Amino acid sequence: MPELLKSDKTMAKEISTYVKLQVKGAAANPSPPIGPALGSKGVNIMEFCKQFNARTQDKAGMVLPVVITVFTDKSFEFVIKTPPAPILLMEALKVKGGSAEPNRKKIGSVTWDQVKTIAETKMPDLNCFTVESAMSMVAGTARSMGITVQGKAPWDNQ
Repeated sequence: MPELLKSDKTMAKEISTYVKLQVKGAAANPSPPIGPALGSKGVNIMEFCKQFNARTQDKAGMVLPVVITVFTDKSFEFVIKTPPAPILLMEALKVKGGSAEPNRKKIGSVTWDQVKTIAETKMPDLNCFTVESAMSMVAGTARSMGITVQGKAPWDNQ
């Protein structure tokens, strides 16, 4: 019985703050925005860069949101999220940016199959339960960027 009490002595670390950044995969370096954001919190910037680059080797060049949890002892943990929907849409269309006037000037079109693959990629980070609702969110993002979605939505075929 006393052995159990000894192992219970470890406590959870106290969280100091959270830092949210968008960094290109395998391209983290101490220059802005990473350096100033983490340096002001007292985090070892080079250690973060090394760990982030190692974990994102397979997603090199893609913009990835990362949430860094900074603890009171200046240690950290981070969670890498899925790429933002606009980035995935621009990658599918092979364009540099969205339309300046999305209601007047269209920059391209995507199919519902492309929307579905993007929605399935984004599913862990979206606040929805079904693929159809995720597809609806991605289609809304596409519309706001000046991208048209070809055809009728799959759930409108009844």
